[in-house]
Amino acid sequence: MSAKILVVDDDPDIRDVLTELLEGEGYAVVTANDGAQGLEAIREEDPDMVILDLLMPVLDGFGVCKQLQDPRWSKWRDMPVLILTSVREEVSQRRYELETGLSLDVDDYVEKPIDPDVVLERVHNSLARKGLDV
Repeated sequence: MSAKILVVDDDPDIRDVLTELLEGEGYAVVTANDGAQGLEAIREEDPDMVILDLLMPVLDGFGVCKQLQDPRWSKWRDMPVLILTSVREEVSQRRYELETGLSLDVDDYVEKPIDPDVVLERVHNSLARKGLDV
């Protein structure tokens, strides 16, 4: 059975590119337009991994990461999260720490524009660390 990956990004082009890229590697892909839809999709779809943009309307990726630390979301606490964003990693880490008092606890971080080979490698590595893969 292939791993199911949830892509949460407000840019439809990014969602389309990632869906095509990941499905081409045999992964099952589910998408969401923002963080609120992303959390709903996590509950409904129970993905093996999330690829998450940080800057989105309604609920941003920082809010999703914070929500996943809540004990009510403990079922998904160990789910790999790959941040895919145009924001530099150091800036994101600092903002999250200032807003929550916590470090941004994610499996990996890729800055846009995306390099398909890098994304696939990071997805594979994150899933492999959790004992999952295609």
